[in-house]
Amino acid sequence: MSILILQGRHPAAPPLQSQLLTELRRLAQAVGRHLELRPCADLRELIGSLRAARRRGCEFVLLDPGELAPQALARPEPLRQALDELPSDYIEVHADSATTLDERLRARAAPIATIVINGDLAASYRLGLGIALRRLGRA
Repeated sequence: MSILILQGRHPAAPPLQSQLLTELRRLAQAVGRHLELRPCADLRELIGSLRAARRRGCEFVLLDPGELAPQALARPEPLRQALDELPSDYIEVHADSATTLDERLRARAAPIATIVINGDLAASYRLGLGIALRRLGRA
């Protein structure tokens, strides 16, 4: 797997629409990369998916915590540790500036970018993927 999208809950919005996911996969495939989506219902699942990305040799992660950011703040250490153990770069992707991860969650592993286009998650994903593909192209 090359690029993993980890998407937390978005109660007010549907999961990544199939048309957008198809578009993102097509963009990744055009430069020889594979893209996989992993929806995460809760913080435990998000952390487990981050750890699994490490074991599976993921080259890049687009991290969309959605509504899970407040849960992460209540118990920051597990997410902080999972991010620190991630061997690849990651980009945070958000539809709302209120869902960005707090600085307290980032020990060593800060994202290379945090993309927030309020009210337009699809645009945030497109921009985040473009940055990821550009970085992987230099590797």
